[in-house]
Amino acid sequence: MTRDDIFEFFRRLAEDNPEPETELEYGNAFQLVVAVALSAQATDVGVNKATRALFAQVETPQQMLELGEDGLKQHIKTIGLFNSKAKNVIALSQLLVDEYGSEVPDTREDLIRLPGVGRKTANVVLNCWFGEETFAVDTHILRLGNRTGLAKGKTPEAVEAKLEKRVPQPFRRHAHHWLILHGRYICKARTPECWRCPVVDLCSYRQKVMEPQPSGRVRKQSA
Repeated sequence: MTRDDIFEFFRRLAEDNPEPETELEYGNAFQLVVAVALSAQATDVGVNKATRALFAQVETPQQMLELGEDGLKQHIKTIGLFNSKAKNVIALSQLLVDEYGSEVPDTREDLIRLPGVGRKTANVVLNCWFGEETFAVDTHILRLGNRTGLAKGKTPEAVEAKLEKRVPQPFRRHAHHWLILHGRYICKARTPECWRCPVVDLCSYRQKVMEPQPSGRVRKQSA
């Protein structure tokens, strides 16, 4: 994509959804950290179902410690890898209490010190809570970056670096949300719904799926 193509790409996504937000539900920075950590290899819908009752009871790291690992497991047992995730959430809660005065830190370096918090989670927290222009690359953005030609790379880190260089203002603040939602609902992994894509003419994908078929099969068109 050219610089003009990229600007137009985000302009159209912004026009369609001017204020995109994460689909995870949370009430404060601590709950956001927990929700994002739980969302690894799980859907936002599944995490929200598990955390509604949890977050009604737990709003702070200290309250999470009082709930305890076994109590937390009861809330999140429907989420994949819930045993290891519960252990990490209790450990990160302890670290927040011990070293950060129960406050979620506002730097990537401090966030990734928290057990279960990697670069992607840290970027989400920095973007959603602290308003920073970060690019949290999940599986949707990794796929979309390569498929469209927007930001090609074999790893999330490589795609993130390309996005850092290529995404222009005024789109940097919300770019990763637009891309996640586009990958989740239109540029899907198995069958991209190109026939209803607002940026289809800017995309370099060669096997565009231009119309749905009644049988569930689709007809592809070379770009």
